[in-house]
Amino acid sequence: MCLGVPMQVLEIHDDMVVAEIDGVQREASLMMLGEPVAVGDYVIVHAGFAISRIDPAEAEETLQIMREIFQPEDMA
Repeated sequence: MCLGVPMQVLEIHDDMVVAEIDGVQREASLMMLGEPVAVGDYVIVHAGFAISRIDPAEAEETLQIMREIFQPEDMA
């Protein structure tokens, strides 16, 4: 199963961001995103690409649901 995950932007370098959620950092390309992004914004990251910007409240709600559904033992 493939999922897009809400992640908070920590750094921006040209057309790449470093984003983080729950202590996990990933690089993601901004190539597919057609809107500006700033440090602190939340983006949906899928397959190494930021595919959309997301409202912080919606990101937190989505993350809470994901945390409830995907228990640590499911991620092994």
